Amino acid sequence: MRLESPAAFVLHSRPWRETSLLLEVFCAEHGRLGLVARGVMSAKRHVLRAALQPLQCIRLQALARGELATLQNAEAIDAAPRLAGDAALAGFYLNELTLRLVPRQDPLPLLHAAYARTRQDLAADITLAWTLRRYERDLLEAIGFGFEWDSDSEGREIDPGARYWFDPEHGLRRLRYERNAREREQAATGSALLAMAADRQPDAADLMSLRRPMRQLLAHYLGSRGLKSWEMAAQLQHLGRTAKN
Repeated sequence: MRLESPAAFVLHSRPWRETSLLLEVFCAEHGRLGLVARGVMSAKRHVLRAALQPLQCIRLQALARGELATLQNAEAIDAAPRLAGDAALAGFYLNELTLRLVPRQDPLPLLHAAYARTRQDLAADITLAWTLRRYERDLLEAIGFGFEWDSDSEGREIDPGARYWFDPEHGLRRLRYERNAREREQAATGSALLAMAADRQPDAADLMSLRRPMRQLLAHYLGSRGLKSWEMAAQLQHLGRTAKN
């Protein structure tokens, strides 16, 4: 079967055999695809090879045979965003999360649009934490695990002054009794949830309250194997604390 996409995003690329690459791409028409790009490591095909780097948007044609399709033609549509520091790590996280949770060959056009927006926002002057929380929200919605962000698991409206746990099975559960500081840290503020529902960036404290419960929720669906980007972020944070001491 012949596959075509006018705008596919490269999620991952790794060498295969002597002159080829194994790719994972995400396109609106076919969802996530695994591709074999044969012979692209040769000196004569450096232009094509440059177009197959992570975060690059490409126009592609491929031939599907089994689980992996064979790339027949590809060209870069634009230049991949040049990211550095925390933004570069966020770009790696964006691709890794998409690669791990989005099923193959399942068209998700709304998530594809969200990915395009996030890719652009990573290179803009937009708060990284908000950029990533929006994408995490949209990804979970696209794969069938989204929440009603303005109501809790019992159907009641979110109280902006309360805190809520993210229960994968039942939805948002209000934290009624805070037994210790750890429980409070693992619960998001109601104000943050209402901002998520309205697609509006929360203030700094409310935005920070989303990080831990969202990570726990994602970890539930990722299973026992976490993300390399999480490990890298933890290592960088540890090095930063060590340098200060």
